[in-house]
Amino acid sequence: DSEGGLYVCMNTFLGFGREHIERHYRKTGQCVYLHLKRHVIEKVPGASGGALPKRRNAKLYLDLETNSDLNSDDFEYEDEAKLVIFPDHYEISLPNIEELPALVTIACDALLSAKSPYRKQDPDSWEEELQASKHAKTLVQLDNGVRIPPSGWKCSKCDLRENLWLNLTDGSVLCGKWFFDGSGGNGHAMEHYKETGYPLAVKLGTITPDGADVYSFDEEEPVLDPHIAKHLAHFGIDMLQMQVTENGLRDNDIKPRVSEWEVIQEAGVKLKPVYGPGYTGMKNLGNSCYLNAVMQAIFSIPEFQRAYVGNLPRIFDYSPLDPTQDFNTQMAKLGHGLLSGQYSKPPMKSELIEQVMKEEHKLQHNGISPRMFKAFISKGHPEFSSNRQQDAQEFFLHLINLVERNPVGSENPSDVFRFLVEERTQCCQSRKVRYTERVDYIMQLPVAMEAATNKDELIAYELKRREAEAARRPPPELVRAKIPFSACLQAFSEPNNVEDFWSSALQAKSAGVKTSRFASFPEYLVVQIKKFTFGLDWIPKKLDVSIDMPDFLDISHLRARGLQPGEEELPDIAPPIIIPDDPKAVFSSLLDNPNTDESSVMQLAEMGFPLEACRKAVYYTGNLGAEIAFNWIIAHMEEPDFAEPLVIPAFGEVASSGAAAFGAVGLDNQPPEEMVAIIISMGFQRNLAIRALKATNNNLERALEWIFSRPELEEESEPALDMMDVENNANANILAETGSEGPRIKDGSGRYELFGFISHMGTSTMSGHYVCHLKKEGRWVIYNDLRVCASERPPKDLGYIYFYHRIPS
Repeated sequence: DSEGGLYVCMNTFLGFGREHIERHYRKTGQCVYLHLKRHVIEKVPGASGGALPKRRNAKLYLDLETNSDLNSDDFEYEDEAKLVIFPDHYEISLPNIEELPALVTIACDALLSAKSPYRKQDPDSWEEELQASKHAKTLVQLDNGVRIPPSGWKCSKCDLRENLWLNLTDGSVLCGKWFFDGSGGNGHAMEHYKETGYPLAVKLGTITPDGADVYSFDEEEPVLDPHIAKHLAHFGIDMLQMQVTENGLRDNDIKPRVSEWEVIQEAGVKLKPVYGPGYTGMKNLGNSCYLNAVMQAIFSIPEFQRAYVGNLPRIFDYSPLDPTQDFNTQMAKLGHGLLSGQYSKPPMKSELIEQVMKEEHKLQHNGISPRMFKAFISKGHPEFSSNRQQDAQEFFLHLINLVERNPVGSENPSDVFRFLVEERTQCCQSRKVRYTERVDYIMQLPVAMEAATNKDELIAYELKRREAEAARRPPPELVRAKIPFSACLQAFSEPNNVEDFWSSALQAKSAGVKTSRFASFPEYLVVQIKKFTFGLDWIPKKLDVSIDMPDFLDISHLRARGLQPGEEELPDIAPPIIIPDDPKAVFSSLLDNPNTDESSVMQLAEMGFPLEACRKAVYYTGNLGAEIAFNWIIAHMEEPDFAEPLVIPAFGEVASSGAAAFGAVGLDNQPPEEMVAIIISMGFQRNLAIRALKATNNNLERALEWIFSRPELEEESEPALDMMDVENNANANILAETGSEGPRIKDGSGRYELFGFISHMGTSTMSGHYVCHLKKEGRWVIYNDLRVCASERPPKDLGYIYFYHRIPS
């Protein structure tokens, strides 16, 4: 771009480069643009040791930055602004208050004084630095014998189970304040402070070995508590299990963490940087390494390269007026940045000489800064939109969900990960079975700790560690459990007990077991090692294990076989639901207190479904168990808001506003699925629920009254109405399509070869660091944020997520 700079449309306030501004003008007819150009003055050493200015032009990138830092001491810059009128490209230098209307002048001044979107997203501006509370050092804690369990919390003054705060003086568990959007709590924690004056509280659910969210009622702001571990231990919460040294580190955690970090990042080895297409690093935007690692792996797959980078001209040509809000545009731009090689070039000899003169022996890495991509892909997500570390596996599923919801062309690149899982559930008493299928994208392997091959060493290490801890000596050298991969694969294939299994053959609860098999094998197999657990001692733990992951994997023996000769299927009968004497009270309680069975939620989450979707499934099926909730997930998993948080309005709002509380009603007056699900969860037939809602204009309270006043309708069956429902309901259309054609599956052999893995360093998914290793052009390459180097010793045994591709038959 010989012109350089950025053109901002004065009508839409969107920015474009020189190569796109003409197209935008032709497409929209907008003719007034603000042209911004930055002249960077680079200071170079002068003969007298001072600094001489060296002027050069600099591009202002819209949302794909290189890693150069124009705010360092080596640069000064001045900005130039002009108003440009199309189609003649007539320029008016700014400031100019004589020729321009006042409204245009005001708009230009507002744009020029606005904070850059990149500065708004800078880590330093995301979160203010917290100050230590003045109460932390002298906090008095009552010796009242209170002990806080690791889960199952509830406000002591109401029934709320979310937004709970533990008072650090007396151990009271109380709900937080109410927010204008209807979230939060009833403010009982604040009321308790006003009654007692106890100043500090910690938010339950935020406690990790690295800290917790602490609020000071007296100081009226979030604060740091340097003694948080001691204060939590007073109530039985063993947060760190540490011995404090002079530098504040844990003696018994230094060696394990340093060892892991050194091995995974290949520290101590002089790694050779790699440059060119496909070897571009990504800047860490403040704990965004989970995103960097996943996107490097994603764009190493040819199907994703073709879908986004191969279609880049078409995606850009047909992008909306606001490309910052278009998923495919952001994916194409990021893929181009990673694969083009434009941002991964070896340094010139002059730059190397300059680094030596400045005594900068550390090589400067170029790369891209995916700020706009992160801002878009995490928009509205309570976790990924924060500046905290996140789980790479959860982000992978979040990304796949967005790919599914934003098709690009005829090819869906996420098809390469999709596979069918056959679930075989057997009643242990009647021996009858049920076969179901579900869609999945990740194979989750349990860690078979009992199969460790170095048990004697582990026992000896644990004894030495405890002795050293008691004597306050440095811990012994870490011994890591060595787990055979075959043992993990066997643990995956073994039957698992089904909690609260209801046998349709016995019409009662019984013991049940479930076995999972592959009904199809994907083109690319993603394997997650389930290393993370949560102990009863409040410590989020990561199993520090070494697993001999194979380069070549054959799971053909895990192919599903379906119903076998001699097997008898369980009857297709739903569990009975007892309707209470006062169903309205139950209904009101259901809306006002949307509690969910967390055990069922976790069962579904372990299958790889998004956590919020699991909560909605359990809630909308009336807490009847994971099996029934699973069917709800299968029916709703392709909906746009599938993974969005559960939001239920109050009972009065539902009664007064009807369908508007849940969303717009279709043109055919089809009742919203959420309303139908709530009535079904009370034990009524689906067709009866739909009929009642349609008869009462989708008013839930009146629909219930309509049903209760017509008991004879409960026994009726109307297949014609059911068929009409299938034809009209969007979710049912998805089911009908799935039933006739099934999801797009790329089935084949079960033989695979390893081509990449993502490793995690740290004690939990909410802390630490992620690194990606990929096999390219016959060699392993490490992607450590901006640092891209040839790998010398890829730590394949310490990975968290592994990527395999199918070996052609």
